[in-house]
Amino acid sequence: MRTGARILVTGGAGFLGSAVCDRLIAEGAQVVCVDNLLTGRRKNIEHLIASSRFTFIEGDVRTDLPEGPFNEIWNLASPASPPQYPADPVGTLLINVNGMHNVLELARRCGARVFQASTSEVYGDPEVHPQTESYKGSVNMIGPRACYDEGKRAAETLCFDYQRTYGVEIRVVRIFNTYGPRMDPKDGRVVSNFVVNALAGKPLELYGGGVQTRSFCYRDDLVEGFFRLMNHPTLTGPINIGNPNEFTIRELADLVLEMTGSTSGLIEKPLPADDPKQRRPDISHARELLGWEPKIQLREGLERTIAHFAGVAAEAKVA
Repeated sequence: MRTGARILVTGGAGFLGSAVCDRLIAEGAQVVCVDNLLTGRRKNIEHLIASSRFTFIEGDVRTDLPEGPFNEIWNLASPASPPQYPADPVGTLLINVNGMHNVLELARRCGARVFQASTSEVYGDPEVHPQTESYKGSVNMIGPRACYDEGKRAAETLCFDYQRTYGVEIRVVRIFNTYGPRMDPKDGRVVSNFVVNALAGKPLELYGGGVQTRSFCYRDDLVEGFFRLMNHPTLTGPINIGNPNEFTIRELADLVLEMTGSTSGLIEKPLPADDPKQRRPDISHARELLGWEPKIQLREGLERTIAHFAGVAAEAKVA
């Protein structure tokens, strides 16, 4: 429990950030949520606004962090899906680098422990499978995804340099593909794309034939992994948090069509530049050091996610 702790969550109105805010409030913390609403949504946190222990600040991690003191800072501020990067690639890079620097400086001043939501994208289009934390990655540093991939890599570097140089406590998680309620239906991630289109009777787009693989972790499992690392007295990470069960994108499409009962067809499109062909986490460290592994498998998680998006679609029709 975190009763009485004062905690800052950057990107706290996002898909994952809002779930972290929920958990922190449930544990008794005083939560300050900062989000510029570029990809986060006020709707994700509107149920928390009435709480006297929750404060929302519409601000940017690059410029608008409130002064402490804080006991913990959870940094989840960043666009997080490939279609969002090209909209503002420079901004994406600077949110990850300058934003991380600001978070660490604030933590240094007030003695806060820092959680960094890193990503499996630090592994790039991997030449090692599955990916272990010791794998250094294969990233195209001048490609269209580099603003995010290299931004997250640089953010990890800053974390460990601040730990070594200034003694800042850090906890770094590498997130593998995650899905669940509160995903933005327009954010371009594959699960939300498939579910939203299937429910609307629109075609599902398969890039590169859909033979590339991903490993899908349900949101609640992921957040539990976050808290196990953040609560650990000494472990810094980086730690892979994800579901090691691997599916092709075509298998995902077929499952979504089956579960929604949709008659949507499939459209073939070229594979985007630098899109990883394989992605699966080795979670040995999470199992051994945190006692964590995912409990909700893809069919059950999709059932919940489909119900969420069906509800969103119904609300939109009423409005």
